Amino acid sequence: MIRSELVKRIAGRHPHLYQRDVEKIVGAILGEIVAALERGDRVELRRFGIFSTKQRRARMTRNPRTGELVRVDEKRFPHFKASKEMHGRLNATRDRKSASLPSEAA
Repeated sequence: MIRSELVKRIAGRHPHLYQRDVEKIVGAILGEIVAALERGDRVELRRFGIFSTKQRRARMTRNPRTGELVRVDEKRFPHFKASKEMHGRLNATRDRKSASLPSEAA
């Protein structure tokens, strides 16, 4: 799902809200998450997951084309960890499907 689909789906479920208002709300939420990550904060959305940043140390590596040594600077990158409830919801349908399938006899 892309951002515009999310906005349409939310606007469809809440017909009393204008689509342009939903776009502003979604933009504000995502903007706040990004701003918090830029500050080095962690964002926890209960029953959904945790957004945080991780740090990669500076290192020396090789250019695969030339074999030349290249310095790669220290970097931060976003990280997401899904909540236990999210894991459970994602795997619940798989568990139900596998339980209903006949087991193969050996």
